[in-house]
Amino acid sequence: MTHVVITGTGLYTPEHAIDNAALVAAFNAWVDSENEQHAGAIARGEREPLAHSSSEFIEKASGIKSRYVLDAAGILDPQRMRPKLPQRGNDEPSIQCEMATAAAQQALATAKVDAADIELVIVACSNLERAYPAVAVEVQQALGTSGYGFDMNVACSSATFALETAANAIASGSVKRALVVNPEICSAHLNFRDRDSHFIFGDACTAVVLENSVIAVADEQFEILGTRLVTQFSNAIRNNAGFLNRVTDSDPLALDKLFVQEGRRVFREVCPMVAKLITDHLASLELVGGDLKRMWLHQANRHMNDLIARKVLGYDPSETQAPIILDRYANTSSAGSIIAFHLHREELVEGDIGVICSFGAGYSAGSVVIRRL
Repeated sequence: MTHVVITGTGLYTPEHAIDNAALVAAFNAWVDSENEQHAGAIARGEREPLAHSSSEFIEKASGIKSRYVLDAAGILDPQRMRPKLPQRGNDEPSIQCEMATAAAQQALATAKVDAADIELVIVACSNLERAYPAVAVEVQQALGTSGYGFDMNVACSSATFALETAANAIASGSVKRALVVNPEICSAHLNFRDRDSHFIFGDACTAVVLENSVIAVADEQFEILGTRLVTQFSNAIRNNAGFLNRVTDSDPLALDKLFVQEGRRVFREVCPMVAKLITDHLASLELVGGDLKRMWLHQANRHMNDLIARKVLGYDPSETQAPIILDRYANTSSAGSIIAFHLHREELVEGDIGVICSFGAGYSAGSVVIRRL
């Protein structure tokens, strides 16, 4: 039987950071401008005044205090309120390729693996820079890996779905080593003029090296004991941007072409689904919640993570047992659970068991149970 191990991870963090105070100041300046512009309609009762945001509101609602982004100036400009990223020529590396190679090089170094020995590259994220050619094939060229590569999108669960795909490829014998990268530019699909969501996302990229255990030489190895995925269609989280927008004559700047969600509904429907996924997955491996030393959960909302962990463990998790990184990274979509794993695993000892779990639009959720070797 082939055993698959995770032998290295990498993290690319943008240089720009925006704390809640700066984000709120920009948002409130825009709100004041809009309310002043429509003062007459507001006075006549034809239009509701827009409400200010606040750091207290953001932290209470989500647990987020700051976020990293590829461009802060454009986001904090009340006249623009979206990142400003220069268009690149076809012969220049794409933004996601640069993010991916930076994270991948760190993961390869930790795994003690040469890029040429990687036979499969999967770029898995919520939004891809272009339809084709695949960003994964560009990353393959940039790194100098062998074999093949492809892109995949399962929104916030893209990383765990890609981990299962890569693990299955290794287990089947079709490849010996694989690289999964998650370049998330979430700031580009966020509506920074929506009070209920303008604070949610940040940008980052993660990378994971997986290998057949027989050839792995890394100092630190985590065996994948099992993976389990689930999807259930829902419109509660949606983004309608796509190539058909231009032929359906829909407005490419309409609000539904950005991130839209029904937050309370998502909380109510996703939390029990994810808790059941993890619990059932553990049971299939003859494990229970109490066997988990670590839960690296999707980093979207502090309250969701606390509730899911409590349902699985049967008690309130400690900061160590269910680490939170969204306070400084915000929601980085598929990269979130991998960032948590990357930053919070060093003190685990041989035999310790943990779960990497993601959940998001779709609905989609993925569980990867691992054991420290």
